Amino acid sequence: MEIPSFQNPRTIQRILRDMRRVAVVGVSANESRPSYFVAYYLKRMGFEVMPVNPRYEEVLGLPCYPSLAALPEAPEVVDVFRRPEDVGEIVDGAIAAGAKALWLQFDVVNEKEAARASESGMAVVMDRCMKIEHGRYKGSLQWAGMRTGVITARRLPARD
Repeated sequence: MEIPSFQNPRTIQRILRDMRRVAVVGVSANESRPSYFVAYYLKRMGFEVMPVNPRYEEVLGLPCYPSLAALPEAPEVVDVFRRPEDVGEIVDGAIAAGAKALWLQFDVVNEKEAARASESGMAVVMDRCMKIEHGRYKGSLQWAGMRTGVITARRLPARD
């Protein structure tokens, strides 16, 4: 079975194991948005979260930066919650900032820019959620109310 490009489990595991400073680009201050919940989760799990969105001054009680260039130190991972057509500019910023990895969240698919980031030396994950992958590999899916004790694709037998 062929692993889809930019979804290699070894790359995902290496990023989650070795990289702790995450710039969340496109993070929202709205608690109901996925970007907010992912940033909140990562912060709770011990990651150093660096919110990036020019619309806010603060998210999660942390200073929010207008761009990757404005960060006080280089992020290890750039986690992207933006439209696919915006990824080129973000890759430019990630390369300039010295990021080690680019993580494009669900539905943020831009093969050309992912390849460019990879060619620059960054590890790249695309169309995956950093929170979900962390939960899968670190055993914390129950943190979001998903702990069932059963992992199966089979239907449970009908109960009388």
